Amino acid sequence: MRIGFGYDIHALIPGRPLILGGVTVPFEKGLLGHSDADVLCHAVSDALLGAAALGDIGEHFPDTDPKYKDCLSLDLLCQVAEMVRKAGYIIVNIDTVIIAEAPKLSKHKKLMADTITQVLHLDQGKVSVKATTHEKFDSTGRGEAVAVYAVALLNEKGV
Repeated sequence: MRIGFGYDIHALIPGRPLILGGVTVPFEKGLLGHSDADVLCHAVSDALLGAAALGDIGEHFPDTDPKYKDCLSLDLLCQVAEMVRKAGYIIVNIDTVIIAEAPKLSKHKKLMADTITQVLHLDQGKVSVKATTHEKFDSTGRGEAVAVYAVALLNEKGV
């Protein structure tokens, strides 16, 4: 068994869609980034890459490369899953926590989990998406950013 940890944070700005886990969430702000800035997919990608000791998302998809400009992070997550599988691992499960003061995410969490589950070709119940606030503390608590923590569990194929 291999465990990986991922974290990402992006600033909220007007004029961009808010995309989390491949789901467009209605909100007046979106996340700033080179890609679609989907912090949920980024954190899950880093957790998977970390568990397989394959580096991090920035090494594989650098923000200095124009081909990743405005790309879908869900597509990057799909590529990460393929790298993990080619390295000889099976994805057992993913657990995540989104930290955002607004918008409220409770009605979107299931669709986010289902979308990631489909992209990773996992059985239902293998991806958990939770959400909380930072109670008005720090940049996420002031509504300036959204952050995500993710943990991935892998197993070696054939074990």
